[in-house]
Amino acid sequence: EQVVFIDHAAHTVTTSKGRTISYDICIIATGSDAGLPPYVSSERAKSTKGIFVYRSIADLDAIITYADQDGIKGGHATVVGGGLLGLEAAKAVYDLPTIPDVAILNRQAFPLSRQLDADGGEMVLRRIEAMGVKVVTKVGVEDITTVEVVGPDGVRSNVFTGFDLTDGTHLASNLVIFAIGIKPRDELARVSGIETYERGGIKVGDDLRTSAKDVYAIGECASWRSNTYGLIAPGVEMADILAFNLTQTDTDVGTFRPRQMNNPDLSTKLKLMGVDVASFGDFFADKPVQTKDKSSRANGDAPSQNKAASIPLAKRKSRDGKTTPVWEVDSGQSGEAKAPGAAGVPLVTETVTAPSRERHVPKPNIVDSPIKCLTYKDPFASVYKKYIFTADGKYLLGGMMIGDTSDFVKLVAIVKKKKPLDVPPAQFIVGANKGGEADGADLDDDTQICSCHNVLKGSIAECVKAGMDNLADIKAKTKVGTGCGGCMPLVTNIFKAEIAKAGIVTNNNLCPHFAMSRTELFNVVKIKGLKSHNEIMVTCGTVKDSLGCETCKPAIASILSSLYNEHVMKPAHHQNQDTNDRYLANIQRNGTFSVVPKCAGGEITPDKLIVLGQVAKKYGLYTKITGGQRIDLFGAKKHELPAIWGELVAAGFESGHAYGKSLRTVKSCVGTTWCRYGVGDSVGLAIQLEERYKSLRSPHKIKGGHAILFAKDVPPSKVVKILDRYLMFYIRTADKLMRTARWIENFEGGVERLKGIILNDDLGICADLEREMEALVGTYACEWTAVVNDLEKQKMFRQFVNTEETTPQIEQITERGQPRPADWPKAFPAVRIEEDEIKLPRSQWKWRQLAKVSDLMPTQEGVTSAAIKYGDTQLAIFHVPNKGYFATQQMCPHKRAFVLDHGIVGDDLKGNIYVSCPLHKRNFSLTNGECLSDPDYKILAFDVKAEGDDLSLLLPDPTELDPVIGTSKWMIRQATAEMYGRGGAGQIDIVGPDGRYKPELELVHEQEPQTACAGACGDSKLEW
Repeated sequence: EQVVFIDHAAHTVTTSKGRTISYDICIIATGSDAGLPPYVSSERAKSTKGIFVYRSIADLDAIITYADQDGIKGGHATVVGGGLLGLEAAKAVYDLPTIPDVAILNRQAFPLSRQLDADGGEMVLRRIEAMGVKVVTKVGVEDITTVEVVGPDGVRSNVFTGFDLTDGTHLASNLVIFAIGIKPRDELARVSGIETYERGGIKVGDDLRTSAKDVYAIGECASWRSNTYGLIAPGVEMADILAFNLTQTDTDVGTFRPRQMNNPDLSTKLKLMGVDVASFGDFFADKPVQTKDKSSRANGDAPSQNKAASIPLAKRKSRDGKTTPVWEVDSGQSGEAKAPGAAGVPLVTETVTAPSRERHVPKPNIVDSPIKCLTYKDPFASVYKKYIFTADGKYLLGGMMIGDTSDFVKLVAIVKKKKPLDVPPAQFIVGANKGGEADGADLDDDTQICSCHNVLKGSIAECVKAGMDNLADIKAKTKVGTGCGGCMPLVTNIFKAEIAKAGIVTNNNLCPHFAMSRTELFNVVKIKGLKSHNEIMVTCGTVKDSLGCETCKPAIASILSSLYNEHVMKPAHHQNQDTNDRYLANIQRNGTFSVVPKCAGGEITPDKLIVLGQVAKKYGLYTKITGGQRIDLFGAKKHELPAIWGELVAAGFESGHAYGKSLRTVKSCVGTTWCRYGVGDSVGLAIQLEERYKSLRSPHKIKGGHAILFAKDVPPSKVVKILDRYLMFYIRTADKLMRTARWIENFEGGVERLKGIILNDDLGICADLEREMEALVGTYACEWTAVVNDLEKQKMFRQFVNTEETTPQIEQITERGQPRPADWPKAFPAVRIEEDEIKLPRSQWKWRQLAKVSDLMPTQEGVTSAAIKYGDTQLAIFHVPNKGYFATQQMCPHKRAFVLDHGIVGDDLKGNIYVSCPLHKRNFSLTNGECLSDPDYKILAFDVKAEGDDLSLLLPDPTELDPVIGTSKWMIRQATAEMYGRGGAGQIDIVGPDGRYKPELELVHEQEPQTACAGACGDSKLEW
């Protein structure tokens, strides 16, 4: 459903389905399409085979498919456009094994003419040609050539065959990729009577408003001062400006001046055709104004950053009345600005009489100054640097770099701040090299280190100070490195420096309980033949009688499974499992689980499909086909899992191990089984691999799919042998929770060293790896089949051990004809549940027998747990060997999830015993309920005593406890969903100030809508 018309007078939009929706503010962010040259219309491109653009994943898939066709494979490809996008497209098609010859067609004399000068462009040109890519320059295209062919179905079509060039020659080619920029999608604005530019783009002012009141445009569809931008940074800047103006100009703390659009930072740093290239600041400041103006439009290829020099400078009158220009730039080789007609005389800023003490004279604009260039060129190392300074060397204006771009972030920050330099210009070229990688120590905290998301260096330091000790958390918090990713080397070094500065000693130890890495622990366990958590802790742990923690327990479980592959629900192993492995199913946010049977290679029979449908319908499950070519059944209650799997096992299904850090699936196309273009039995190989490695536990989950090329031209008979070595070596050497991609990235010597070990047997261990894998895969047994055939194991799946009654965890709603849990609110308020909230004092509580010792299946081999129901309240009971029994509320207040009995029980080095919530790892003390990982949270803990086979808890009456931690008080609901519609209602709940459900507030809202400051003045009623 698309918006097809904006009635800006009536403040409504009309959709393609005829719906009319009113608005207060309308923001157009329709983006852009790939541009085409004048000689190829959109219709002609669609009707001619072999013509492509380089814009989306669909474009890439189409190029790959076409290049693999008979008559095209082994042919020639041409990329039209020598800008950023053109070189990226050229590298993509260059890497295709089906296209041996690639040419770049560029009207300019050298590639990247909008980022580089002639010397820099020439160096890039030579590097590209050295790769075997032909670069045709200084020539235009008259037209494309085609030939009409008749397909097998008798349909005639035109096929692209090459170009007729303006110099009279013909360039033969089998396919072409046009990468010449973007075309703003401004059609909606045009049909709605909103002003656009003739060349494309919606006209916006400095506040990003269009010609229509209350209608704004941002991103690649917007044209600001006749400029459209095909880079991410200007789009993010526009979004920031508009978000601020719409939400922050009039606030409770005062009124703020609206922000306005300024010339965006168009600095770029990329690796193109294997060459590191960067430009920053006003990188064409030494060029004539007329030349720079030609680059003002940034359609995909980033233009020069014109700033003040891109606008004709007004002439000033001097004291003698004569009109003179402020400054002008000569195109000569001197690199100095000169006055017109001055014949080589350097121009200086306008002379100003010394001011009196009372008179304030504004500081001159540094771009209105003469300039000088500092250039470094190393043809042997293919390094080129050109930095542009004011004539006095006090200010850096811009520059470009090829080959060595390590100083990019630092130089961008210097240009943006416009601060006088404290080192001679020459030092930027020859430098004061300290060796090693830059750690950002010479950067100010307000230096932008990620231009995609405007992340400052100081933000990394603040994250470390806030307790974040890993890059994944910092990326999630700040979005640093989640755009192009080019900043991550510097970000990583800054992070390491801040960690060291904070006095945090970094090591690769598994956790505080083990003074060794996961790899070292794996080898010790293997060599010593250790087979349980307790044996490993006594032999290798820093505290011999420790329980371990939520980090080391799953790692030990993985190591033991990778070595011995015993059933994970065996008492010695069950305590080590995270919730997913603990119940052989992925826990979902509402406390239910997903069921994922194995469908090897994505192949499934009609009979099995029918069984899946019948099971889903019988148990009310949500069904979805996954990206891993399997069918997921969501919403299975824990106590229903054995029955569900009983039906699936009877139908011939096996566990898909979607819950484990193990092989999940091997993706495949249909291959020669059906496809007329198939080149091998993809399905057969995928099934063979999935069957071989099913249930294989590893440091992290494994999925077979797209990856880097490790070996080619390998016959199917040798694929298994190579994979045996690769996977076993990964299991041996990877760190905890390290995916295979990160393992390769961090492997010393990289993928080439890994190839030597796996393919060439450089370490002489390949036979050992093959033997170990053969032994491991021979231990396979379907874990769910074992549960279905074992009544004792099935007892572990009860929701409550003291009643057959069950309780929903989150309200269920129906969407698109399927059941799903109500949405979580955007944010839950932190909650500390204190004992004094229970009106009855502890002295009047009573011991209440609620469970049997046998319900917990206690064992000296590890912790066991269970949930009980008491009135409307859910409680969790834990047995810790040699420590006794503990009890807490079942609900984790972080996300209002009733799941604590599923959590791993561990301890810290001080002996504090806690349960770790399985959803987001909040750790709660079993003795006092304090959250050890976040002091903003607290739960209730209760005393437990065992008398014979009876377990009793010291509790108040249910009527006293239910109002504090009862299920109905905390269960998430989709309140008022119908009133607010889909989207907003998905994040609305009727709660009190602390997040607890208040049904009386719904009545307040329905009967007496609040319009004053009731809530702000102390009343708990909602404000609407």
